Amino acid sequence: QVQLVESGGGLVQAGGSLRLSCAASGRTLSHNNVGWFRQALGKEREFVATISWDGGSTYYADSVKGRFTISRDNAKNTVYLQMNSLKPEDTAVYYCAADPTTPGLSSWPGDYDSWGQGTQVTGSS
Repeated sequence: QVQLVESGGGLVQAGGSLRLSCAASGRTLSHNNVGWFRQALGKEREFVATISWDGGSTYYADSVKGRFTISRDNAKNTVYLQMNSLKPEDTAVYYCAADPTTPGLSSWPGDYDSWGQGTQVTGSS
């Protein structure tokens, strides 16, 4: 498995922006699709976005489409989540995860085998 560390979370006013980073160590991420998920207090973990190993394909949850952008820099072994127009309902712990085997882009957490510890994002109204 690869070790993942998220960073970039924080408190932001509604309408503001944050960029999350997911840095990998232990082995390269360049062969993995990588996803972002989030979990709000008292709720189940939900899919946010995912990107293919080469950055050529992306897939978003409807709730963030048009506001969030996932990208990656394989030379830096890092995946990013640019979050714009943040809403209070975006408040959650955000996790990145690596998918080693699924041939297509997956929104199912069970397809991902390496997870970071999460970073808190709080959108204030």
